[in-house]
Amino acid sequence: MPPSKLAHVVYQTNRMAAMRDWYCTVLDGHVIYENPHLSFVTYDEEHHRVAFVDFGPLSPRATDTELAIKPTEQPGLHHVAFTFASMGQLVDTYVRLREAGIRPFFCVNHGPTTSMYYRDPDGNRVELQIDNFATAEEGQAWMHSAAFDANPIGVEYDPDDLVKKFRQGVPVAELVKRDG
Repeated sequence: MPPSKLAHVVYQTNRMAAMRDWYCTVLDGHVIYENPHLSFVTYDEEHHRVAFVDFGPLSPRATDTELAIKPTEQPGLHHVAFTFASMGQLVDTYVRLREAGIRPFFCVNHGPTTSMYYRDPDGNRVELQIDNFATAEEGQAWMHSAAFDANPIGVEYDPDDLVKKFRQGVPVAELVKRDG
């Protein structure tokens, strides 16, 4: 089953302000959220369509999460994301890919989305996700929360555990809830 839309593009850059300003100008967009290392831009109802990351040097205490999302120091495309219409579609796609020997390298609840990151044969990162909120406005509001500001990357999860809970009937609202 195909995804319902292309969600966003994320650029890894060491010129975040220049990139952000250029895309805001070209796309007539605006910044939804920004900190010294991340900038999220949208031009429509979505919580973000283009994002920029500047990881800078990793600290000596880099976490597995930081290492998973920072494979290179070079500027360029970080990942492309595809949105599925439902948790059922995301779970079914995960199972289908797992059975084909294709496994995600990073699964995370970002807050606005529940996501699974894969690498294509050339090593490019591809995110498969669902939106965690019923409306883009709710997702945008959450991106202004203290929880998102404290942890804009999100909370990792085990995809097999997600499949198990979903198939046991745990409500999707509970599966996508992120506390921190």
